[in-house]
Amino acid sequence: MRRLAPALTLGAAALIAVTGCGAQSTGTLGNVKLAAADAVQQSAQRAGEVTSYSADLVLDATGGEKGPGKIQGSVVYQSQPQLATDITLDTITFDGQNVPGGARAIFTGDTVYVKSQLLTKFAGATKPWLKASITDIDAEGQKGVRDLLDQARQFDLAGTVKLLTTSKDVKAVGTETVGGAETTHYSGTFPVAEAAQVIDPARQEQLKQQLSSVKDVKFDLWADAQSLPRKVTLSGAEHGATFNLTALFKGFNEPVTIAAPPAEQVGDLPKNPAPSGN
Repeated sequence: MRRLAPALTLGAAALIAVTGCGAQSTGTLGNVKLAAADAVQQSAQRAGEVTSYSADLVLDATGGEKGPGKIQGSVVYQSQPQLATDITLDTITFDGQNVPGGARAIFTGDTVYVKSQLLTKFAGATKPWLKASITDIDAEGQKGVRDLLDQARQFDLAGTVKLLTTSKDVKAVGTETVGGAETTHYSGTFPVAEAAQVIDPARQEQLKQQLSSVKDVKFDLWADAQSLPRKVTLSGAEHGATFNLTALFKGFNEPVTIAAPPAEQVGDLPKNPAPSGN
């Protein structure tokens, strides 16, 4: 399986890897003014209380040896009654090529179902969906698959916003309407080394490696009157390549339905698929 372009992987890592001091610019929570750093902390806390949401995502990468790349899609997430995520990627471009048909992944517990024309061809499968247990994926034979699944599986609203709490220069820059909600716009940067310390310890080394060439990541956060993050953007650079990621969040704590695909459409992911020749 081909590797994602460096800037594309960099952007995905910044999004999914996912408390600090800051400038004294203020935002507003209801009628209460908060220092910008405190407002970001409050937003991270509220994000951690969310049990379900949906999000629209766009990641653009430019420059670098592999050329431009883009990922565009949506996510539906729930933490109760069990952890489940449904990720649809309508557009996937890397190495200057489009992935035909995009991809979709459904995570329920420790099981992942993947629908991808490219992966189906690569694995020699006969059914549209492939199923695998995260714990059963071989560390060597399925490393490329596992890397992508780990990134998608670790995506969560709380982790994304928590990265921002390590900022030392965050400030409020105005108010805007996002998704029909009035929000306060905050802007700043967060240091990668410190951000790695606030995420899941099992993912710290992965984040450091993927963002090893980036000292600071620029971010913008739009939080509503309840401190819920309505929009987050992240951007950074690596050896002349850049990434820009935008996530729009909605449907907080609303009922969602995430179900496995029909059994007759599902086959098992081979443990050692034949080389793709790429």
